[in-house]
Amino acid sequence: MPKRAATVPATGITLDPAGQRPMHRQLYQRLRAAILAGELAPGTRLPSTRGLATELGVSRTTTLTAYEQLRDEGYLDGQVGAGTTVAQLPGPGPALPVSGHAAPQAPPHPALSARGAAMAGDRWRLRPPDSFGAGLPAFPLGLPAVDAFPHQAWTRILARRARRSLGGLLGYQDPAGYRPLREALAGYLSMARGVRCTPDRILVVGGAQAGLDLAARLLLDPGDPAWVEDPGYYGARGALVAAGARLVPVPVDSHGLDVAAGQRREPGARLAYVTPSHQFPVGVTMSLQRRLALLAWADLTGGFVLEDDYESEYRYVGRPLPALQGLDEAGRVIYVGSFSKVLFPSLRIGYLVVPDGLMDAFTAGQRLSQIHVPALEQAVLADFLAEGHFGRHVRRMRALYAARGAALIRAIRRQTGGALEVRSAHAGLHLVGWLPTDTDDRAVAARAAEHGVQAQPLSAHALQPPSRGGLLLGYAAVPQPEIEQGVRRLTEALRQECIRR
Repeated sequence: MPKRAATVPATGITLDPAGQRPMHRQLYQRLRAAILAGELAPGTRLPSTRGLATELGVSRTTTLTAYEQLRDEGYLDGQVGAGTTVAQLPGPGPALPVSGHAAPQAPPHPALSARGAAMAGDRWRLRPPDSFGAGLPAFPLGLPAVDAFPHQAWTRILARRARRSLGGLLGYQDPAGYRPLREALAGYLSMARGVRCTPDRILVVGGAQAGLDLAARLLLDPGDPAWVEDPGYYGARGALVAAGARLVPVPVDSHGLDVAAGQRREPGARLAYVTPSHQFPVGVTMSLQRRLALLAWADLTGGFVLEDDYESEYRYVGRPLPALQGLDEAGRVIYVGSFSKVLFPSLRIGYLVVPDGLMDAFTAGQRLSQIHVPALEQAVLADFLAEGHFGRHVRRMRALYAARGAALIRAIRRQTGGALEVRSAHAGLHLVGWLPTDTDDRAVAARAAEHGVQAQPLSAHALQPPSRGGLLLGYAAVPQPEIEQGVRRLTEALRQECIRR
């Protein structure tokens, strides 16, 4: 039979001998709460430890321990055994003088810096995901086919590394990254992407977003102008805003970023952010002429080019195009890559290829922000690359994604009756479905969500209103039967939206 709970009528304190917390901790918490609530006023004399222990039916050690803790923290005055009283706690400060004016009201939200307010504003982020159908089966943007990832190979390497190498990976690591991973990356980038690099120019970061943030903070001062593709990747815009940059939207056409337009709008920009291999979100490739013009601008002005090699592994017609960085002779390009799309999103490992003269500064910046990326994951990824699993996985995924992209195009052309215009998917993990002129793509996206389809509006990725609305449809993570079903639901949403208009 459990002991009866003891009560102190003066304070309403109840102690439960069967509770999870020790009795002295329960007494401490009840007395502290009563003091803070004003139920035990300053100067109130408390019972002696012996008397309170008798009243509560507990040992004197329990009351003594609780009193000593409260005295040490400043809630009680006096020496134990010589009379104990409640201490005078510090107040909130002197009251403001009374006047005929209304008292100032506290702001409704915590104050933010100008950059913090800009980052938090709707302008720099998409609407809440559920408004565009987050979690729906089709068509999620930026999600690879994680079910097709070689889990067994990864798990085997992880277990082996944990058994053999964990002890050496538990301490602080090189801020630039795990050396064998940087060596494997240098070989891969040189052969597959045409990037000019050595392991000493590679910095391992916590995903592409961390790399963009680090580069922006190290290269830009508040107020510096920066070119951004428009429409373009909102995560890059957010990183630039966080660094205090003044964004200069530069239009994108069928040849990529319009360098001449950027020069007209802001010739002295400090940095240009581009996705030349596969522009996000419209999917065009920057022409050689534009690439050379961009590099010439950077060389002439002393600006930098932040090259995000977005989804470069997934090109389905011909070979993947070499990186812009491989054309750079003047050391003006910082190359950004990641494994989030090519392997799986929760693997927060990306990398920067940095010009020689900036590597020390970037390593120091990494040391002061992330310190380093988790070492065990780096070691597993290094083995995954070195043992050939990565190359085999990319080849399998190219075939899978090419088939899913083609299936999506066929379904749209067959079912939508021309209400959605799509072009061949030569690369990437999504395509743009172009809507009729003057159609509100946000309204269509919201209607699609009501029908169980996730389709992000193109305008949500633009700083200036696009000339034509569109829907971004990710197909990489959608099996072909669900592609057909998703297009049927999307077609019904388009029909209803057209009727409403």
